[in-house]
Amino acid sequence: MATGTLKLAKRVAKDLLGRRPASLQVAALCTRLRDGKVQVLLITSRDSGRWVIPKGWPMRGRSLAGAARQEAWEEAGVKGHISSDPLGSFRYDKRLEGGLVVPTDVLVYHLKIERMSKAYPEDHQRKRQWFSPNQAAKRVDEHGLKKILRGLNR
Repeated sequence: MATGTLKLAKRVAKDLLGRRPASLQVAALCTRLRDGKVQVLLITSRDSGRWVIPKGWPMRGRSLAGAARQEAWEEAGVKGHISSDPLGSFRYDKRLEGGLVVPTDVLVYHLKIERMSKAYPEDHQRKRQWFSPNQAAKRVDEHGLKKILRGLNR
C-alpha cells in the first residue's frame, strides 16, 4: 500500500472514532514535459475562478484512478496515462449547494498527458493554463496540494 494511501486510511479511521468522516474525492494532477521540464495544467473552478486541478466524486463502475482520468477529460479536456496509485492526498472544505461545508479528502493521481482537446464537456465553464510545479503551488489554495506540486521538482 502506498504511503499516501496508508496515511489517508489512518486519517479516515481516526475520523470514524468520534467525528463525522470526511467525504472522498479523486483528482488528476495533469502534467507534460516541455524542454525537459515538467509543466502542470491547472484549471479554474466553476464557482470562484480559483486555480485547481480536475477533481470529482468516485464513479460507479470505475476505479478511483479511472474516475480521476474521467474528471481530467470533462474538466480539462485532456487524456493520457494515469497512475494506478495516488501521488498523495490533501484535505479541503468542500462547500455544497445550500452552503453546507463538508471536510473532503482528495486522492491525487498523476496523469501524463498524451492528448489535449480544444472542445471538451466543460470548455465554456473553465480556463486552463500551464505552470511550473512551483508556480502552480503558489496559485492553489490547499496546503496539501501545494506540497504535492512542490514534490514534482524532485
